[in-house]
Amino acid sequence: MRATESVADAKRFMEICNACRYCESYCAVFPAMELQREFSNTDMAYLANLCHNCQGCYHACQYAPPHEFGINLPRTFAEVRQQSYAEYAWPPGAGRLFEKNGTLVSLLTAAAVSLVIILTMAFHDWDSLTRARSGPGSFYAVIPWGVMVSVAGVTFGYGVIALFAGAIRFWLATRSSSPAKKPLGLRAITRALHDVLTLRYLGGEGHGCNDTDDSFAQKRRWFHHLTFYGFLLCFASTSVATVYDHWLGLIAPYPFFSVPVQLGTWGGVGIVIGVAGLLWIKISADPAPASRILMGGEFAFSILLWLTAATGLLLLALRETGAMPMLLAIHLGVILAFFIALPYSKFVHGIYRATALLKAAMDRQR
Repeated sequence: MRATESVADAKRFMEICNACRYCESYCAVFPAMELQREFSNTDMAYLANLCHNCQGCYHACQYAPPHEFGINLPRTFAEVRQQSYAEYAWPPGAGRLFEKNGTLVSLLTAAAVSLVIILTMAFHDWDSLTRARSGPGSFYAVIPWGVMVSVAGVTFGYGVIALFAGAIRFWLATRSSSPAKKPLGLRAITRALHDVLTLRYLGGEGHGCNDTDDSFAQKRRWFHHLTFYGFLLCFASTSVATVYDHWLGLIAPYPFFSVPVQLGTWGGVGIVIGVAGLLWIKISADPAPASRILMGGEFAFSILLWLTAATGLLLLALRETGAMPMLLAIHLGVILAFFIALPYSKFVHGIYRATALLKAAMDRQR
């Protein structure tokens, strides 16, 4: 992890916090901090990704601005996290894509949607694009099955490979600076998995987050739950639909009460509500502990994720009307942009935080 002004500030803050320890029970960061005798740049990347931005330490800290120490861990760690995404991105050099991420995601979405619409219109006349269709194979009459599968498979496959390759680079770097080289064990995996699936530290160790002021609330955690599990339901929907198509010979679109449609519907509803709630919290939140320079990318990707779910639900509602062909093109364009942006967007924070939680669980067993 290269030295930057944010990394230097984080190291200075950690040295003060390690002497104070007032916030040691607030989240996973401070117990992990106390295991360190000194702090390297890589340690800052690890601790920053262990931070879930509940902002409790900022509101409790006696050394926060306007104190001369100026400790603002949520904002500083947010900037270090972004730098770690760029540092460990794969392939090397792709980290530049995190710069001006909001502009990148916005332009990518517009380009992908426009491209799919243009190509769809090029192979159909207007009557064909406005004619109602229903029954098995109606989607593939608009965009051929082979085109859907090949484009989605290539882009999603690359996104997943790049995402996990970056996470592995982050894991190897942070493990090398671990205070205890304890081998990976079932106990650590179980503890980390529990913390990930319950989003434990988005609840500020139980009392909630300081989203807008000194008061505590759980709403950010619940909106994250809706988004997280909504995404998993949508992924499960796609997986079940693949089984339906390849192994059972059932052709999409499927009936509303079929397993893939029900999984996708409830997953999409969860994402739409969850992302909207998180955006509302971000807009109404106290700006002091937030990093304004990162807002563009975070908003852009959140909106892209929201559009992915919203266009899918709209397509489901109108799939037997004349609006279906254009809605299908728009939805697939948004999905294409989502897959391409996946490893170079705010989405990576979930993988990096899970990796940091696993390292923390291992270090606590020493």
